Amino acid sequence: MSKKKIGSAAAKSAYVGAAFLMATSAIGPGFLNNTAIFTQRLGASFGFVILLSMFIDIGAQYNIWRIVTGSGKPAQDLANDRLYGSGHLLAGMISFGGWVFNIGNLAGCGLGLQILTGLPATYGAAISGIIAYFILSNKQAGVQIDRFSKILGLLMIILTVYVAIASHPPMKEVMLQTLWPDKTDWQAVVVLVGGTVGGYISFAGAHRLLEAGLTGERHQQEVSRSAIRGIVLTTFMRFILFLAAFGVVAGGVSLDLGNPAASVFRSAAGSFGYYFFGIVLWSAGITSVVGATYTSVSFWQTLSVQIHKHRQFVLIVFMISSWLVLTLMGNPSRLLVIAGAVNGIILPVALAILLISFSKKQWGNSKLRLALYAIGWLVVILMTILSADTIRTAWKTFFSE
Repeated sequence: MSKKKIGSAAAKSAYVGAAFLMATSAIGPGFLNNTAIFTQRLGASFGFVILLSMFIDIGAQYNIWRIVTGSGKPAQDLANDRLYGSGHLLAGMISFGGWVFNIGNLAGCGLGLQILTGLPATYGAAISGIIAYFILSNKQAGVQIDRFSKILGLLMIILTVYVAIASHPPMKEVMLQTLWPDKTDWQAVVVLVGGTVGGYISFAGAHRLLEAGLTGERHQQEVSRSAIRGIVLTTFMRFILFLAAFGVVAGGVSLDLGNPAASVFRSAAGSFGYYFFGIVLWSAGITSVVGATYTSVSFWQTLSVQIHKHRQFVLIVFMISSWLVLTLMGNPSRLLVIAGAVNGIILPVALAILLISFSKKQWGNSKLRLALYAIGWLVVILMTILSADTIRTAWKTFFSE
């Protein structure tokens, strides 16, 4: 990872870019479908789940970003310094989870281009993989990723806001149950937190800031703001998608379980809305492909001289292997069940490793910092407990008929 110094304008761009990289990594095809599914299951009460998840997300990401940039080391190196081998374990878990989710992300890209152009989904996935590779292999990859994430992130938000307005959600009921829900679902909390800050997602922005050289104590305040900004962006996108879906559901429409997010856009805005969905789905897929690939490879660059030396080749292998599995399986849903289970447990394991590696003493003695350190451990304990049943259920589902 680079430790170069950059100017204030470039630093500001990197902070915003890191927030968008994290947010757009989280907003993938699974994000769209899960939001629609849980909205149909919980109705207006899903707003409370989103709100609760946001606070857990902030507690996790705030700690991860500050630890990585404060130490000036990639997460895997920091972990190995404290307990050799834990960094390799962390890298293995995150890169495997990123690779499996990349299969689903490419599937989303293919379906999005199929809606927009009529191309077969496998061709659309291949084209999207090539686009992602050229972005990542560029000599100015960090800058390109920042721009790419910002543009497509804003595009997704604008189009989804339009659909949310068109669906006319009953806002009074939404606001009431967001604060005082009729029901809740802890599995939904695990899925949302795991899909927002689990696995590679939180580390995407942290490693981007590390690459930009924004490390050490003097950058901690801006790093913290960038971390929170990424969570707020993700939560905002999820909330407006929830509003769009709830407006449709409250109107008496039953979402298509085969493609619930698509039925939200189509029901709210007709064929025009379905075309918008194609744009949002492709944007969500391609930005998540870039985020998953960038972060997964970044975890091995400092652990293996050969991977660092042959980074371009590793990127190609990562993309092609994801596409081949997608093509052979046709539907990656069963593999994504296990990926979701792994993602659920990666967060508490990764956060615990980093909290141990970056000692309480290194955090400083201010009450705020000690409180945040304690919140980090609270997230570890809470997510470990909440993930247990979800993981068991996912495992049984994978091996059932």
